[in-house]
Amino acid sequence: MRVRSNRMKGLSACAATALSLALAAGCGGSEPDSTDGRITLEFLSLAWQKESVDANKALVKQWNATHPDVQVKYVQGSWDNIHDQLLTSFEGGEAPDIIHDDASDLTDFANGGYLADLSDYLPQSLREDIPQASWDTTTYGNGTYGVPFLQEPRVLIAATALLQQADVRIPTAQHPWTWGEFEDVSKKLTRDRNNDGTTDQYGVAWSMKEPVAQSVNLSLSTGGQIFYKDADGKNEIRYDSADSSVAQLIDRQVNEDRTAPKNGLGMSGSDTLPGFFAGRYAMLPLNFSFRQQVQQQAPKGFDWTVLPMPTGKGEPTQGTIPQTLSVSQDSRHKRSAVDFIAFLTQAEHQLQLARGDWLLPTSTKALKDPSLNTDTYGWKTGAAVAAGLRPSPVLGVRGYAEWKDKIATPAYQEFYNGAFGIAELRERLADDGNRILDRYQR
Repeated sequence: MRVRSNRMKGLSACAATALSLALAAGCGGSEPDSTDGRITLEFLSLAWQKESVDANKALVKQWNATHPDVQVKYVQGSWDNIHDQLLTSFEGGEAPDIIHDDASDLTDFANGGYLADLSDYLPQSLREDIPQASWDTTTYGNGTYGVPFLQEPRVLIAATALLQQADVRIPTAQHPWTWGEFEDVSKKLTRDRNNDGTTDQYGVAWSMKEPVAQSVNLSLSTGGQIFYKDADGKNEIRYDSADSSVAQLIDRQVNEDRTAPKNGLGMSGSDTLPGFFAGRYAMLPLNFSFRQQVQQQAPKGFDWTVLPMPTGKGEPTQGTIPQTLSVSQDSRHKRSAVDFIAFLTQAEHQLQLARGDWLLPTSTKALKDPSLNTDTYGWKTGAAVAAGLRPSPVLGVRGYAEWKDKIATPAYQEFYNGAFGIAELRERLADDGNRILDRYQR
């Protein structure tokens, strides 16, 4: 569930080119210290929305004004191909000191020796303000290779009028729908409004153009995980009933109950919005940041609400992959770099950065801020479900990217389209998948 979403596909290729030039020309660790002993650190930021870019630049300016001996140079990057761009810069000895990325990249970079272990540098106040579940996303072995600072749950964005017409119970983070209730509600929201024998309104639209992250992360809500450790501590894939429960529910909704349209399976989240505004889909499972698109694009007078995802039991639980700040192993000023990261991730600063991207901070103090506990645009729902966020099961799994691209993506897409049943899906994901993981663990 990488935080960067389809919202960013509008970024031009020149942004990625600019990043390449910036890394090649400017990011060779720290610049040579000046004759007066001043340190210059380079900070690669992947912020891309204007509000977020402005907030990052303002914080850099604030730091520089109060730290004349440790100056930070802001380098604008792009999420496009960031893994390959960074790998090239690491191998060429041109990596920036401070790196904005997400936790899914840290596994390979930490294993490759490219990132510094921050354990000895992190201030206790920062350690205590961010929950352990978030720290677990950036911890490998005995080392901590990044500071998790922005996170994003998956939520249900629903048409208020259609919920009211169906007279269904409105769930909260404290009392969410069970998956069974969600299925029942979806049936109530599915209608043939003109009685012509064709469904005009679906209860839910599952956008499954990229099915893997959401299928894996939502498995936690039913007690599954998909990626486990065997007796020797090696990663292995299992796909038992708890792991497959949500996937089987989606299959039922699309292929049996017809409460979700089959054509939604090939859509991105953005693709479902016109149908949502037109009343064709009553609910959309989307990443939290999609609220911005809904707010900007909704027709005048269209009322919408944000609901927590359903759960198998207890509080809504799901996996997440937070955005992170790391330090290059080649940086000659690691403590100064971590000092800047600690500054950037103070509660009030995390709040600025999170609101600029329509995301959530990891800071427990920031999550209590009144601006995140308002019903407006569903901020309150997001802040409430943050307690149920757990490290995505894919984190720390070497070989995940290959499994996702070669095995899981086509397997899930075919399964959701009704091409085969759960037994074959299990065989592909687990049996074929474990052969890939084994190659990375020899």
